[in-house]
Amino acid sequence: MLDVDISGKVGTLEFQAQFASDGGVTSLFGQSGSGKTTLTNMIAGLVKPASGRIALGDRVLFDASRGIDLSVQARRIGHVFQDARLFPHLSVQSNLTYARWAGRRDGNRNFSEVVELLGLSSLLKRKPETLSGGEKQRVAIGRALLSDPQLLIMDEPLASLDQARRNDILPYLDRLCVEAGLPILYVSHSIEEVARLSNTLVILSDGHTPAYGPVADMLTRTDLGRATGRHEAGALVHGTVTGLDTNWGLTFVDIGGAVLQIPDLPAESGDTVRLRVRARDVALAVEPPKGLSIRNAFEARITSISEESGPYAEILCALEDQIIRARITRASVADLKLFIGKDVTVLIKSVAIDRRQRSLV
Repeated sequence: MLDVDISGKVGTLEFQAQFASDGGVTSLFGQSGSGKTTLTNMIAGLVKPASGRIALGDRVLFDASRGIDLSVQARRIGHVFQDARLFPHLSVQSNLTYARWAGRRDGNRNFSEVVELLGLSSLLKRKPETLSGGEKQRVAIGRALLSDPQLLIMDEPLASLDQARRNDILPYLDRLCVEAGLPILYVSHSIEEVARLSNTLVILSDGHTPAYGPVADMLTRTDLGRATGRHEAGALVHGTVTGLDTNWGLTFVDIGGAVLQIPDLPAESGDTVRLRVRARDVALAVEPPKGLSIRNAFEARITSISEESGPYAEILCALEDQIIRARITRASVADLKLFIGKDVTVLIKSVAIDRRQRSLV
């Protein structure tokens, strides 16, 4: 468990952060300048807070009131940055083992297991200059894992990669987050990465943490639009794959009370998956429509209507224990006479569902 309650000042930024995570992947999300790197540097011991406490499980890393401030090395935190920072004169294999050698640690993590996890076996003899950006980042992650950390900080590891390289490395991050067996603090300003990888989401805005909690809950918070970005706002739904239609390339996912039809979902029957649905891709109807190409239509009940000062309104709809978020115009709210408690038909285009979400364990 990572428990953080600290404050301080870095340059002109007045900083105060408070959150707790039970493990798994905790994402720090915020716009540029919100304080994400400042927070990770304080946790890693690179910057000293003015006051507060940082604990990792039963180990106290920092406690201003008790005079505890462990050194960077003693905190045993692996750090992966935007740029891989590999040693150019060393092979991939030597880069992987360097941190373990420099830290004089035997380590509990098997070298071969890390190589297999990150798909590095064919790269071991190569030099960094021959690697793609995605391959370099996989090596940097492997090096951090082999340093035997008790926490892995990944500071926007995909930010410097183009979309093709991001798509190459994301499946490895999926596996890492599920199989690494240690807490991960993942820093990003991409809501897609956050929704895909994390269990807990911490929102950062202007050096403060206005909210944190389970990622599915946080993405449906309509009061956090300024911090999370309204354009990419949406919801996460979880479900079980119940069947495949190989003729039409469709996968059927039962989300409890409704079955979604999703094209090109890499999953098998029985898999548990989570899917991101953006609010701008959801439409509402007061009567079940007919003659539409949209294949996902199901009944839900409005639980919240948040009208903004502009032309849009944020609507939350409940389907058993799932929440769907829709962004429609305020004019539509009025024309359809929508109100909290009203039953509506939720419409989602199959192609609009983010189908690259990992299976859950």
